[in-house]
Amino acid sequence: MLSFKNTTTELTYSIEFREFVRGLKTSIPMLLGIIPFALVLGTQAAQKGFSALEVPLLTGLNFAGGSEFAIIEVWTQPPQLLFLILITFLVNSRHILMGASLAPYIRHLPSRKALPLLFFMCDESWALSITDAHKQNPRNPYAGFSVFFYIGLCFALYVMWVAFTTMGIGIGSFLGDVTKFGFDMAFPAVFLVLLRGMWKGFKPALPWLISLIAAALAYYYLPKGWYVLIGSISGIIAAFLLIGDEE
Repeated sequence: MLSFKNTTTELTYSIEFREFVRGLKTSIPMLLGIIPFALVLGTQAAQKGFSALEVPLLTGLNFAGGSEFAIIEVWTQPPQLLFLILITFLVNSRHILMGASLAPYIRHLPSRKALPLLFFMCDESWALSITDAHKQNPRNPYAGFSVFFYIGLCFALYVMWVAFTTMGIGIGSFLGDVTKFGFDMAFPAVFLVLLRGMWKGFKPALPWLISLIAAALAYYYLPKGWYVLIGSISGIIAAFLLIGDEE
């Protein structure tokens, strides 16, 4: 009996490890886009006076690239804390809906395990893991969700993001403005790939389009930084109105 239990435990660990490695491998195409994106953020943070300690604190504790870029964009000395908090909340508010959609897949886990999984969730790990669950078990995606595949994704994305945003400080001082090399195109490229993978038609994507148009208009006609707030609020309102119409 003891030998059977040991064999079962070893088999479980082997499956979990394979799923973890599969998550690492699946993250590689995303990392190729995220690394230059992270270097740009680190460089811009250094230009705003952030130190080699402050950048990993920002990217490691927040771990949401969109809001981090927004913070750096409107950063002043002294910082306008309430404005920064508001921007962070609005840009990261999508994580509330993402977390709610992910919760049914991990509802069997105790809170001490589920909450860290939600903390390390980002756009890429959320999209790839849910898409993978539907591929593994189209009839019951909740049963097809692999926790260790998700952990592998989160681990790779988190470590590379924090590491390369920190490296961006040194690279920025050596190369100057890295956006002249086109590194800033990594951000829209990654999200276009994610959008293509989760595309469900034009109507569900309308809030994205409305947010884009509103942000573009605010960028050209309002003071610096306001396009983040305007774009976020417009997208949230559009999503609620469209969801309300469908209901």
